[in-house]
Amino acid sequence: MRRLEAAALLLAAAAAVLVLAGAAEGLGVNWGTQASHPLPPKVVVQLLKDNGIKKVKLFETNIDAMKALAGSGVEVMLAIPNNLLRRIAGDSGAAKDWVKRNVKRFDFDGGVVIKYVAVGNEPFLEAYNGSFMKVTLPALENIQNALNDAGVGDRIKATVPLNADVYSSPARNPVPSAGRFRAEISGVMTDMVKFLARNKAPFTVNIYPFLSLYLDDNFPLDFAFFDGGATPVNDNGVMYTNVYDANFDTLVAALAAVGHGDMPIIVGEVGWPTDGDRHAKASYAHRFYDGLLKRLAANRGTPARPNRHVETYLFGVVDEDRKSVQPGSFERHWGIFRYDGQPKFGMDLSGQGRRDATLVPAKGVQYLSRTWCALNPKASRDDLGKLLGAKIDYACSNADCTTLGYGSSCNGMDAKGNASYAFNAYYQTQSQEDEACDFQGLALPTQTDPSTATCNFTIQIATSGAAVTRLGVAPVAAALLVALLQLSLL
Repeated sequence: MRRLEAAALLLAAAAAVLVLAGAAEGLGVNWGTQASHPLPPKVVVQLLKDNGIKKVKLFETNIDAMKALAGSGVEVMLAIPNNLLRRIAGDSGAAKDWVKRNVKRFDFDGGVVIKYVAVGNEPFLEAYNGSFMKVTLPALENIQNALNDAGVGDRIKATVPLNADVYSSPARNPVPSAGRFRAEISGVMTDMVKFLARNKAPFTVNIYPFLSLYLDDNFPLDFAFFDGGATPVNDNGVMYTNVYDANFDTLVAALAAVGHGDMPIIVGEVGWPTDGDRHAKASYAHRFYDGLLKRLAANRGTPARPNRHVETYLFGVVDEDRKSVQPGSFERHWGIFRYDGQPKFGMDLSGQGRRDATLVPAKGVQYLSRTWCALNPKASRDDLGKLLGAKIDYACSNADCTTLGYGSSCNGMDAKGNASYAFNAYYQTQSQEDEACDFQGLALPTQTDPSTATCNFTIQIATSGAAVTRLGVAPVAAALLVALLQLSLL
């Protein structure tokens, strides 16, 4: 028996070594924190280490996150939010102060391994209507100059994560080799690329094949993936079998057109959501990541840059239930882990395609009590008719109901289930406070799990960082839920 136990321990140790050493070279993740109950930073950092992830990209310089990253050996891309760009662009002193407080403060032996500073986040997004057009480049220049003045500019580079909408191919010749920067920003983009080149800094781009499907009903499904099932696009004899390669090489062509076709490129964000849309599901995410990770592990590159290592950051670590749903309900479901750090599906970060590969779950996660909030079965028909619509609207305006939408995991429930889901989502967001499960007598706490085979009614994690602020407009129409419920009661 002892020999069997020893053998089992050796196998477990070997599996742990494979996980720790297995992540594809250059693989990182984005760590967003827009959650009502965020995982403690120490738990997240341990999660990264347990899964062999050695790079992380932040969206702000969160002090607790930085303290947790200190001594971990994980390489970090810090970030300056868009709302700070104007001040930093107009004041080199403000840039120096930012570097002092956010870089130098943590840059010591045994501190945080800072590799990049992301100046803004997709500041030239078309939806911003040019709001950051005049301030992004000056802010980039001031931050890089401040890094240089602080004596760290040789190893810490400033860059600007940009959405792929900053470049495209013309409609008359829609092939990657015809890629150019968007006309209205071509001047500033050219100047930015030249500045990055002078400072030996990389160009950072966010590429999302999922959005090609989401935004175009006629987009060929297989072209979003890497498994070769799509009809190729012929670019003067170069065959493209997936949109990721085509998108990346369109950028390469745009860089070449301004004299820097060999500039290093970082993929700052790439991923696939698992809920909130008919194309946002775990099976598609698994298919996408499997193909992507195999390519990264093999350094396969793209037709324009074959056999080239590309530093790549998956988006993201965990789901974020406070993200804006303006772009789509899927925005809250990008994590490769659930909100509580539990893996969503099998995933081989080594890129070796092992079918039995699993991610290591978060450790030491504390949950609230096993209590849910559900529709009161004794609620009167009259109260349901008068109050239910407003109460569901209130619940979903202050909690995440995106999984109830069309094509989402909880869309198949009946109206009573929908109402219970909304009430429970609010109850958990409010950390199970007694008054959060009443809704004027329409709801009651229960110790019976209302989850179904496809719809998980969450129990939130216990965290001192819990936030209970308003989340925004409800993504699910309360009137529709009320109508369905009334029909079910007839």
